[in-house]
Amino acid sequence: MTQDRRTFLYAAAAGILTTRADAAPSQAAAWDQFPQLLARIKPPVFAKRDFEIVKYGAAAGEAHDCTGAIAQAIDACSRAGGGRVVVPAGIFYTGAIHLKSNVNLYVSAGATLRFIADPKKYLPVVFTRFEGTELMNYSPFIYADSQENLGVAGEGTLDGQCNRANWWSWTTANPWGRPDGAPPVNDRTILTDMGEKDVPVAQRVFGEGHYLRPVFIQPCRSRNILIDGVSIINSPMYELNPLYCTNVTMRNVKIDSHGPNNDGCDPDSCKDVLVENCSFSTGDDCIAIKAGRNRDGRRVASPTENVIIRNCEMKDGHGGVTIGSEMSAGVRNVFVENCRLNSPNLNEALRFKTNAMRGGIIENVYFRNITIGEVSDAILQVDFFYQEGQKGSEHPVVRNIDIRDVTSRKSKYALQLRGFPDAPMNNIHFERCAFENVANADIVENVRGLTRTDVRINGKVVQSPA
Repeated sequence: MTQDRRTFLYAAAAGILTTRADAAPSQAAAWDQFPQLLARIKPPVFAKRDFEIVKYGAAAGEAHDCTGAIAQAIDACSRAGGGRVVVPAGIFYTGAIHLKSNVNLYVSAGATLRFIADPKKYLPVVFTRFEGTELMNYSPFIYADSQENLGVAGEGTLDGQCNRANWWSWTTANPWGRPDGAPPVNDRTILTDMGEKDVPVAQRVFGEGHYLRPVFIQPCRSRNILIDGVSIINSPMYELNPLYCTNVTMRNVKIDSHGPNNDGCDPDSCKDVLVENCSFSTGDDCIAIKAGRNRDGRRVASPTENVIIRNCEMKDGHGGVTIGSEMSAGVRNVFVENCRLNSPNLNEALRFKTNAMRGGIIENVYFRNITIGEVSDAILQVDFFYQEGQKGSEHPVVRNIDIRDVTSRKSKYALQLRGFPDAPMNNIHFERCAFENVANADIVENVRGLTRTDVRINGKVVQSPA
């Protein structure tokens, strides 16, 4: 076995960050180990028992609040050793749903779960993160804490019913005005300050009287997760947001939600994650891999590692496949293949964002066989100047990024790479790529080791080094 392969196996299996910029595996060695990594991610199998929510008092129609009936069905399913909690065809209204071990919430074809637009339906507060900082806040719409063998599946629809008259008006910028006429209070800044001052999480209580939106689906501190087949619309914030989870499979999910911060899929401080055959059209990043924000993220020190993204489609959004900006505990060992990205409303195809407050390490990221139609800005953007920029003492690290067999038909830039003078990014390699209809020259600032082999921009071979 070569040294490259031994290095990769050690990093991927033991979860140890490499310490030298030249210690990453080669592209060939990394993808050689891909089947072993994929084999570690196994979706849970549920008992063949069904618990239909209508048998516990649920009824279709807006006049019926099915929160209690769904909770009873989940309890019964859990006590029996697990199975499916089935939502039949029809439109059912509910508040927060809390899953338990060995339970698969199954939304049947023709079924819609609509989440009631009353914040009180998402109390009491639960442990969660808001944009990478821990707190006690409104419950995610579908939530689980410290459970295992969990599912949300089926061919039906999850409708958050969010719009500018309710949850979406709670953005920091408050562009539409809160429906209750309350004066703007920047709870996001208050929470971030608590994180910087190490205020105990039990004292970071938000929820009622505050304006921090919950996410849609969040298994938390759990393992063996399956989210499969459902369609998601009108989310308050992130749609799929596993937090501190291990062994997560998200597949065949269709997301079409264009509200503020409506990221499609955000694994946060997770290990062994598979995202496949999903489609995204979002109001923010389609996929954003995260690992905690600033001092609070470094305190928790839980990186995201071993992520596979394949056979996905990205349309509208800020970034197609994004890492950051909340990645202070580090992100490593990310594999992306066979994805399609295309929309004039998609800003960047591949996007890494960090700054001198976030710090952290992004390393060992591999892309291959990516087809890009049109994006409005760049094919690859690596931005150390995101939000706070240089206003901080941290030195972010981005290294060992390998991009091969990527094509694009239209973009403003091929590359936008902006590192810090005292923290340049390292080892970014392109091979067998063709970018057409590129309007502007590359932006490359503070990059060490940018190499390109058989790369064409507007039909012209780009020499390496740049």
